[in-house]
Amino acid sequence: MSIIIFVVILLVLVLVHEWGHFFTAKKFGIKVDEFGFGFPPRALVLFKKGETTYTLNWLPIGGFVKIFGENPDDENTNGPEKDRSFVNKPKWQQAIVLFAGVFMNFILAWVLLSICLFSGLSMSTQNMPAKYKISDTNLVVISVAPDSPAQIAGLESRDKIVYLGTGETDFIQAPNITPETLKEFVVTHKEATLQLGYLRGKDDTMSIIPITPKLENSVPMIGIAMDTIGTVKLPLGGAIVQGLALDWSMTKGTAVGLYKLIAGALTGNGSFASVTGPVGIVGIVGDAAKFGFVYLLSFAALISINLAIINLIPFPALDGGRLLFLLIEKIKGSRINATFANYANMIGFGILILLMVVVTYHDIVKLF
Repeated sequence: MSIIIFVVILLVLVLVHEWGHFFTAKKFGIKVDEFGFGFPPRALVLFKKGETTYTLNWLPIGGFVKIFGENPDDENTNGPEKDRSFVNKPKWQQAIVLFAGVFMNFILAWVLLSICLFSGLSMSTQNMPAKYKISDTNLVVISVAPDSPAQIAGLESRDKIVYLGTGETDFIQAPNITPETLKEFVVTHKEATLQLGYLRGKDDTMSIIPITPKLENSVPMIGIAMDTIGTVKLPLGGAIVQGLALDWSMTKGTAVGLYKLIAGALTGNGSFASVTGPVGIVGIVGDAAKFGFVYLLSFAALISINLAIINLIPFPALDGGRLLFLLIEKIKGSRINATFANYANMIGFGILILLMVVVTYHDIVKLF
């Protein structure tokens, strides 16, 4: 089921991206030869409308738009339809067509986040803007360390901790139980067997388990990462405004994270441990779906933002690389050699595929 959800999300995100290219190209009178659902090889021709053929392809991982003149050759540069060729359009029109896909991914993320905030989105209270009104706050287990007291006791991620005591009169319980009060309680009762009460899933009945802290570098721990999670639900107007603000905040955070990842790779300090490919994302999508449909939509918004930012990287074959070529042409006052540009994009695409294979391999290795 996780694979199906992932394929559907990826299909929507990529098709929205490609629709941005398609729509702006059509508006500027650029010929669009094909709009493909999925990637080749071609399965069948769905229909043809005007000059554009709409196809269904065998690899259901997105889509593509074949724009006349995007890869320059003698026919689309000097042929009878040269006036409708992408390469012969003004630089500003070419730039808009190239940027439109990225722009649509940002717009899609905004729409998804607005829906989430209108429906009720679970968020951490730590980084939440003061203007948000939050309800139903709970201390939630984010992850459980292997072989830790928490794992041995049977605690799982997504469990809501609502009680912690010693079995006597000394205890804390919701809503007063927070990451800080829990840590302080564990330190204070480091030699005791604690009684931890939690709620799991939609069950409102509290389960209690015994748990004994373990010393890690002389510090008593039970082995969980936790956060106070609440639900933000806004009226439609507020959801739209705050959805845009959240979109921008997530975009900045993603861009900074990607910059640090690339900088680390260039300086030899990078690691594939912090990179997740398709196989890893399938697992994350499955976890997100368990939290609920709204949480899944917010994760889809995050993937859409990642897709947009990655496409803006000035690397051949990506939209950012093509925009870089446009900038170089504008500065030098003449076109880049078409053969060089096509080979650069082909090599860049090959490198991206190789990188994806390596990342996927590391994803699979992590499973074992």
